[in-house]
Order: sequence, then C-alpha cells, then structure tokens
Amino acid sequence: MEVIHLSLLDWVIIILYFGFVIGLGWYLKKFADTKEDFFLAGRRNSIWVCSIAFVSANLGALEILGWTGGTVKYGMFVSHFYWIGAIPAMIFLGLYMMPFYYSSRIHSIPGYLLLRFDEKTRLLNAVSFAVMTVLMSGINLYLMALVFHTILGWNWDLCMWVSAAAVASYIALGGLLSAILTETLQFFLIWFGLFLVSILGIIDVGGFGGLFEGLPERMTSLWATAGNPGNNPMGVTWYGIAIGLGFVLSFGYWTTDFLIVQRAFTAKNLQTARLTPIVASFFKMALPFIVVVAGLVAYKLTAAGNLALERDAAGNITNADSALPLLIARYYPSGLVGLGITALLAGFMAGQAGNTSAFNTVFTYDIYKAAIKKDATDSHLVFVGRLITIVGILLSVVTAYVAKSFPTIMDYIQAIFSWVNAPLFATMLLGMFWKRTTSAGAFWGLIAGMLASFSLFLAFKFKWFSCEWYYYLTFMPSSKALCPQVPSDMTLNLWQAAWAWIVCFILTIVISLFTKPKSDEELQGLVKGLTPDPDLEKVPLYKRPLTWAVVSLAVLIFLNIYFW
Repeated sequence: MEVIHLSLLDWVIIILYFGFVIGLGWYLKKFADTKEDFFLAGRRNSIWVCSIAFVSANLGALEILGWTGGTVKYGMFVSHFYWIGAIPAMIFLGLYMMPFYYSSRIHSIPGYLLLRFDEKTRLLNAVSFAVMTVLMSGINLYLMALVFHTILGWNWDLCMWVSAAAVASYIALGGLLSAILTETLQFFLIWFGLFLVSILGIIDVGGFGGLFEGLPERMTSLWATAGNPGNNPMGVTWYGIAIGLGFVLSFGYWTTDFLIVQRAFTAKNLQTARLTPIVASFFKMALPFIVVVAGLVAYKLTAAGNLALERDAAGNITNADSALPLLIARYYPSGLVGLGITALLAGFMAGQAGNTSAFNTVFTYDIYKAAIKKDATDSHLVFVGRLITIVGILLSVVTAYVAKSFPTIMDYIQAIFSWVNAPLFATMLLGMFWKRTTSAGAFWGLIAGMLASFSLFLAFKFKWFSCEWYYYLTFMPSSKALCPQVPSDMTLNLWQAAWAWIVCFILTIVISLFTKPKSDEELQGLVKGLTPDPDLEKVPLYKRPLTWAVVSLAVLIFLNIYFW
C-alpha cells in the first residue's frame, strides 16, 4: 500500500503525546517513593479514574487492531468478546469477588492465593502470570510496530524500541499512578481519535443500512447462526460461546487477571472498588461501535475491491490486522492523521503499561520478596520494581520478535488466556465460595488444569487427533460430518479453556476431600460466609453496586436481542 506522509501538524501531535506521558511520569516520581504509592497508586483513586483505567488497561492490541481484524474474519461474532464475554464477569467481580480482594489488602492476585492457600500455589500463579504478561507485552509491541511500518513506512525495529523506551520511562518513574493517569488520557484519545473512523466508514458505505446491505447473515448476527457451526465464520455453537467464552475465558480473565483487577485495588474504599468493574462495563459495551463497525466497513470495502487487504490463493484475507490502519489512511486528511496515529499509539501503550505495571508488582512481591529477599525494605522493593520494569520491557521486545512469526495473533492471545486464566478461575471460585478447598487441592488442581490446556493446544496445533476427535472434544459430535474441515482456531481455544477449567475444578474438589482444610479462623475475610458482607444500609440506592449491575445487565440483554 502507499505510505502516508505526515505533515508538520501530525508530527507535532505525536511528539507532544510522547513528551506529555514521559513528563507526567517524571512529575509523579516524587509521589511514588513508598511501596503503597508505587505499586497501588496510594489507594486513593475515585470511581471514574478507576473505571476508565480498568477498561483502558484492556485497550491494547487485543482490543483495537486485533478485534477490528477479527471482525473482518468473524463478523459480528466478535461482539461476543465484548458483551457475553466480558459484562457478566465484570459484574460478578464487582458484586462478589472484590470484597475478598480489597478487604484482604493484598497487592496482587497471587497475594490472595498465599493467604487462602499457601506459598507454593502463590509462586505457581506468580510465575505463570509473569510469563503471560511478558508474552502479551510482546504482542502489543509487535502490533504497534506493524501499524507504523505498514502505513508510515517506518523501520519496524525502530518503532518497537521507541515505544518500549517510552513505556519503560514513565512506568519506572511514576509506578502504577503514572500508568493509571496516562491510561485515563489514552482512553479519551482512543475515542476521539478512532470513533471518527467508524462514522466516516458508515457514511462511505451508505449509512447503517448500507453497512449491512449485501453482507451474508453469518457476518451480521450474534446468535441466529450459532445453532450450527457450519453456518457461522467462527465455526462455534451457542453453547460453545456460553460455556467456553461467556463462563470460562471471560470469568477467568476479568476476575483473576491481575493486570485488570489491579486498577480496582487502587480505589479509595471498598464501595469504589466494587463499583469500578460495574461502571467500566458500560464503557466496555460501547467499544464494538468503534471496533466491530470499523471491521465490517473494512470487510465490505475489501469485498468491493476498495481496500487493499491482501488475499491468498484461496481468497482468504491474510493481513486483517491492518484493517484499521488502512481505514485511517483512507479517511483521515493531513493533520488529522496525527490524531489517528496518536490514538493507536495510546491504545498500544495502554496495553503495554497495564502489562508492565502488573508484571513489576507480581515479580517484586510474589517472586522476589517471597523467594529471594524476604526481609526487603520498602525502599528496596520500589527500587526492584523500577529495575524489573526495565527488564520486563526488554523481555517484551524479545517476545515481540516471537509474535512476529505468528500469522493469527488473536487466536494466539486467546490460547495464552486458556493456559493461565481458565484453570485459575476454577481455583479462585472454589477458594472463595467453598471453605473445604485445601491448599493441596488448589495447587495440584491448578497444575493439572494448566497442563491440560497446554497439552490440548499442542495436540490441536500439531494435529495429534483425527478430525472426528476435534468435534468430540468440542462437544459437537454431530458436526463431524464436516470433516476433513476442523473447527476454527478460536473454537478450539474456547473448548481448550473449558477443559482446563473442568480438569482443575474436579481435581481440586477430589483432592480437597482427602486432605486437611484450613481452620475457620485462618479463613476470616477470605471465604464466603466467613467475610462480613459490605454494609450498604446508609448508601443511597443510586450508588449501590447492585443497582448499576442490574442496569448493565438490562443493556446487555437489549443489545443481544437487537443484534440477534
């Protein structure tokens, strides 16, 4: 495609953005000298700051480029990852799990596992989470470099190193507070810089009616084609969506992924912490109006030969991740391109900052302090946190080169979540709501779930099963007539996650029944029934988490029915 040449105004906007976020990190350095300030932003943030940061930490490559390209491949089915694959879990986190997290004053999710179970379970999750965040950071760097290389012709390596240096500087200086404040800025930049793409795209194709006109039903529905895997581009059934995505992957990500949950930990009180994911759910539901709409516009323009997405010999689109940058190049005039590029940059840096700040906290508290220097002082931990931020960024650069070799980034990302988050959700669910769950059950159940997921990933990837077994393992035996065609990678990821959860859940229960649990005294504040319920008698109805949870669910139901 033709390279875009930036005007002076475009360059000014981009340089001002870089200068602002680095300057903010330098300014906030004086407010991040204690471990509470550096790792938890002092626990003094308001509901709006926490909620926007909560969503913004998720607005990385996965959300912006990945799912715009995913829409080109899967159509409206991508909306499931925003709605059924996010909202119920966010509400559950706010209503039922946040009281255990916030009240225990932990610094991380592995910290809860230490209190609820033991040191070895904490270390297992800390190491697996650290590896996952490095892999995700690498994906953010890779996709950002891909965008700038594709539409601006910049050197791929230079793009990646400049972004990595910028993120490392403001996180190392200002800690989590710096990340949260820049994520808040990035949230608005993303909306102002990218929403215009969807609006101009809709106008270009003749309005909403023109957008859906001529598109096959499999590209424009959420549930109508989910009865038969052969009728939708994802090759999945409604129960695969409900169980694999809506329950296992969704709850595993939104309730146990410290990258996201950490933002709620910075709230000024429990009430604010509980409201954080619930208020954030409204922002999350709105994002398909940028991502999915842009993806459908790109699909329609490509079909008409008006967008330069490449196809292979079989006619399949091979560079769907480039859809959004190509739309920016098509619609934005000189001067406005700088805003669009800055919005994309903000999205990547938000995801990168989220991964980096979560990585430095988990490594410092749950690996370094737990296993290397147990008597570390506050100042020493802050120093290690800053140092490991730089190390984490360098490791992310390495994994970015690995990610470059994967042709299907979105499928790769979902696979990573199924390895770590899916079995962890089973462990957390039993730990919080069944006091009989033992440390031995949690540890061995978690290992078994992770191994089950990764083993299935390898088996699917290297085709160790016959075609029929793909459909048995995805609970679609009646669809084996579709052989030799196997389910899509995304379908396999959903059921891979489901099997990980099932194995972990069952094995944890069985082992717990034959091993000794902790006493009630040891579980105070960590388990349902042994933790006081939040006192809401003096809280007005319109400020209660349950009130807004009901409203959020009502909007979710409406959207699913409207786009059925």
